[in-house]
Formats: sequence, structure tokens, C-alpha cells
Amino acid sequence: MKKLLIPFTIIALLVNGCDITSIDDDINKNPNLPSDASAPQLIANAMLSLPGMSGSEQAVQGQYNAQYLSETIYVDGSLYQEATTNFYTWYQGPLVNLQTAIDVSNSTNEIAVAKILKAYFIWHMTDRWGDIPYSEALMGAENFTPVYDTQESIYNSLFALLKEAAGEIEASGSLQSDIMYDGDIDKWITFSNTVRLLMALRLSEVDPQLAQQEFNDALSDGVMTSNDDSFVFRHLANENNENYWYDQVVRTSRDWWALSTGLIGLMQPVDDPRLSFYGDIPRAAENGSTEYIGLPFGTPEEGIVATDYSLLGEDMYQQDAPVYLVTYAQTLFARAEAAAMGWTGEDAESHYNAAVENSLLQWTGSTEGATDFLAQPEVAYDPANAIERISTQRYVHLFLHGFEAWAEYRRTGYPDMMVSPLGRDVPLRQSYTSDEALNNTANYEEAIERQFGGENNLYGRLWWDVE
Repeated sequence: MKKLLIPFTIIALLVNGCDITSIDDDINKNPNLPSDASAPQLIANAMLSLPGMSGSEQAVQGQYNAQYLSETIYVDGSLYQEATTNFYTWYQGPLVNLQTAIDVSNSTNEIAVAKILKAYFIWHMTDRWGDIPYSEALMGAENFTPVYDTQESIYNSLFALLKEAAGEIEASGSLQSDIMYDGDIDKWITFSNTVRLLMALRLSEVDPQLAQQEFNDALSDGVMTSNDDSFVFRHLANENNENYWYDQVVRTSRDWWALSTGLIGLMQPVDDPRLSFYGDIPRAAENGSTEYIGLPFGTPEEGIVATDYSLLGEDMYQQDAPVYLVTYAQTLFARAEAAAMGWTGEDAESHYNAAVENSLLQWTGSTEGATDFLAQPEVAYDPANAIERISTQRYVHLFLHGFEAWAEYRRTGYPDMMVSPLGRDVPLRQSYTSDEALNNTANYEEAIERQFGGENNLYGRLWWDVE
């Protein structure tokens, strides 16, 4: 499994302190290898991979799996055709950097934050592919063919790793080159606890007892309490660190993505204030129309005129537009759902209302109109349909964080508006790269046999995804 485990050259963007002009006496020593870079550089470099979870060429499939965006041209990703996807880049990039930082750093806070980020990346990966290499991964030449750990064991390990890391952080200490929280070490503690909270909720159907226990444990340890705590990657207004969608829509002039009919159908009838940020009025609209027009998901491209539909909103593709990864509103939706299920003694309705208000604040910069918006029968909290109402508003909030919205849809079945293009339902997972059949044959075959009856396709059900 050489592609999975051999470190690659670091591109040290946004990181200070790397003098690549000095000459080393040992001409065989590469100063850019992870083993020779400083821990702050390694951690910061791993952080640069975070937008790839939401805004990247690979992450576009997440938008299709969540049915946020419809393709106006080259309609293939939204037709759910069988294709394999590569997880090697996560191991070769951020994960090897983080593991090296853990191994070489003498700073308690650097090690702790590296562990938190490692757990976060692994969580993202296992919820896309299922069982993945974990316990034997990142060992370099010691093991080129790591076993695939079960998703259940990975979740248990990550709960422990996140709790351990948050407990190790020294509040009086600091963190250099922190491009996420600017060295605010307390926010890393609340981020770690919040990830545990969201992971616990993911197990609501497969193991509700463990889920409730882990949820309350994380809650008591302290989770996000405002939008200022949200885990947000903030792009810069320069070409070296710009938003993915800016490159696609502005630099290459691609009008390839319109809001789906399903998404607009949830938002336009209730005058959702977020809609004007998510999408634009069709350019071909006449007579000052203010109507948003969605493109049915999976529509064959023949005859599509992109300007007839609401394309991706201008706010979404600004050069420095941020990527929202784990947010305060998301935390509140989780607390509302847990309360509705009786896991906590908290009030589900108040947390739901606060979640919607903070979502509006995040996306629009204001809570103006939130009271009227929440008063609408289609939006107001409904105890009889609590999970559906919470899940639907969480879906709207998670716009463009497609992989996370897709995971929540698989868990809850909401929102109940997904379509099946050409008769193909929303995928249940992403398929392992075919290279694994060659590079790690025995472990690959054992993993797909154990989970999916030997079939490596889009419709194998993950451990926590209970019918």
C-alpha cells in the first residue's frame, strides 16, 4: 500500500519559519520532508487540507449526494454512476503530517491539537467509505498493507482520542501557526468536545445507549456556545488560498451548477432569508422577477440553458468566502434532536429556535426576521414531527457541506425530498479505489466481504446506517 503510507513533499503555504535557502551539509537530506519540518508547520499544512471536505473537486460529489446542486452541463456525478474514489490523498497529506507532528513534537498543545485534527479527518473518511485503515495506518515502511479497522472500532477509538487530547491541552499554553483559531487554545477544547457530540449523534440508530452516553459526556465537558466558536476555514483574497468555487465560477467561467429544485422547494415557499445568499435569480429572468428557479436534480444536459435557473449565489463563490465545517448552529440542532429523543433534560424547542437563528446569523449576518420565519407553520418546531423538522432545517443550514449533509440524510432519512435520477437512489457510501485491490489485496477483500458481501459499490450500508 505504498500510495497510502509514503509521505509526500509538503507545500508550506501560510506557514512562517521554513528557511529553504540554507544549505545542509548532508546533500541527501530533504528539508521539506514531514520528518524534518517543525510540528507547527506540519499541523498548519494539515489545516490547509480542511476545505477539501467541502470545497474541492472531490467534494463536489458531496454536493450531488446531498442533492444541493444540479449540473447544467456534463451531467454525470449527479447520476450516481458506479465509480471508485481515492482516499490515499488524505493519508499522504494531512494525516501523515499530523502523525509526524505527534511523533516529533515536544509541545503538549501541538500534540493534542494534532490528535484532534487526526480524529476529525478520520471521522470524515470513515463516514464516506466505511471501514478504513486506522490502527495500522501511517506506519511507513513498517507496514505497507494495513488492515481495515471496523467502523465501530474506529468510532470507539476516536471518542477516546478526542477526549484524551482535549484533556491534555494546557490552557495556559499556546499554538503557533494556528490558521483556524489563531492560537485560542480553549476553542480547540470546545471543538474537540463538539466533534464528539456530533459523532455520538451519528450512532443514534445503531447504538442509542452508547450514543446517549457519549453525547452527554461531550456535552458536560463543554461544547460550542456561539458562532465565534465555529470551526471555519477562512480563505484569503489571493490566488494561493482562494475559495474553490471562485476558481470554478470566476476564473474558468463555469456556470455548471444550479440550485436543485428540491433545495429551492424547501426554502422559497417560506421566504427563507438564506436563499438569496445560496443562489441568484436566474439571469434570464424578465420584468424584475424575484423568483428562484431550481434545476431538477439529474436532468439530462440536452436542452439545459444555465441562465434559466438559479445558479450558485455570488456570496458562495467570493474569493475569500469561508468554508463552514463544524458550526454552533449545527451543535444546537444536535442538542435539539437529543432533547427530542429524551437523551437530555434540555428543551428541544428552544435549542431548535436558537439553531435556526444562529444559522441565519451565520449566513446572512443578521437575525432580522428570524421570529417571523420561525412562526411559519412549515418552519415552527413541531413536537409530533421533531426529528423531521430539525433534520430539514439542519440540511438547509449545512449548504455546501455536502458530505456532512449526506451523512445526516443517511442517518435520519430527512429531508424527504431526494430524487432517484435514472432510477438510482442516493448512494449509501463511496467505493474504495480499485488500486487497493492491487496494493492491499487481502485486507481489501476481507473488508468488502465483511461489510458488503464482497461487493465494492455505492450501495453497501455502513455500520451506523440502520434501515
